[in-house]
Formats: sequence, structure tokens, C-alpha cells
Amino acid sequence: MNETIQQSLPAAYAAIDEATKASGFTMASDILTCSLLRTLAASKPGGKFLELGTGTGLSTSWILDGMDADSTLVSIDHDGDFLAIADRFLGSDSRVKLVTTDGEQWVKSHLKERYDYVFADTWHGKYLLLEEVLAMVKPGGLYIIDDMLPQANWPEGHDQKAIRLVAELEERKDFVVTKQAWASGLLIAVKKG
Repeated sequence: MNETIQQSLPAAYAAIDEATKASGFTMASDILTCSLLRTLAASKPGGKFLELGTGTGLSTSWILDGMDADSTLVSIDHDGDFLAIADRFLGSDSRVKLVTTDGEQWVKSHLKERYDYVFADTWHGKYLLLEEVLAMVKPGGLYIIDDMLPQANWPEGHDQKAIRLVAELEERKDFVVTKQAWASGLLIAVKKG
């Protein structure tokens, strides 16, 4: 076994990747992470999905590729220029709603929403408003975060924030947690029923 992805890439992935590189966006999710996102998405047929931090849509394309026809995805990002790339290649998919907005504002205005799958790839899903976002996860639902291993683009002191976040999630009694020192460092949590 190795880390080579043998399965086909999502249809829009190559075009989004090319546009991402041309845009200068450097915070895209690792392709191994994306592969796992697709696999986990397939475990939630008819699911309600949330992605906090669309970026240019690379991870979004993988989530959509794993979703069935009855699933829906809301994906938000504060940067309209990067979100426009996702919209160009994924916006015609009726299962996805791409929203340009401030993460804090969006979370606070959707506190009553519940999701089967939350990929939190932004500060408002991990380090800020953690309790609010975790409350949005349905019983049996997935909460997924990446970039838990040191990254070259982390500001000074961010490693301590990541360590505290992981410790906080591991101490929770309402989620079952698995950490993976793989790809960019993943944590997958399932909310207890």
C-alpha cells in the first residue's frame, strides 16, 4: 500500500488546480486530505454537508464527487476572488451553494442549522466559534479538520493553538475522535447520539 491515488480525480479538479496556481492561492487542502473527504462524503447518502473555507474549490470538488444526488453542500468563504474560481467550475452543480460571506457572521446567523458532515477548513470552524460549529453537527455526523501538523505558512505561535485545539477536542465527551498524523494532519470526530 502507498499514498498514490489510483482512483479517478473529480472531473473539475485539474482545471481548478490550474486556476488555483494561477491565482496565487497557497492554502489549498492536500490531495490526500481531499481523497479522504470524498470517501467520508460517500458515507452520508442524502446528507446535508457544510464546508467552512471553500478557497478555490479544490476540496469542494472532492466532497461533491463523494456525495450522492440527494445530498446538498453549503460552502462558504470570505474571499470572493477565490470563491469565483470554485463558482466557475462547480457553480452549475445544483447540489452546491457557494456563499461569499464572513465566517463569523454566517455561523452566527445559521446556529439552528444541523449538518451530517462539516469540513472546517477555516479559523471560524476550528479556533473561533468552535462550540457553535460543533453544535451544528447532527448526532452521528462528522466534524473534520486538517492542517493539524506544522505547516510552512503558519504564523509564529500557531502550533500551540493547534495543540490546544486537538487536546480540547480529545477531552470532549460528546464526540468520538481519531487523529491522523498523515497528509497535513487530520482530526475526524463523530458526534455521539
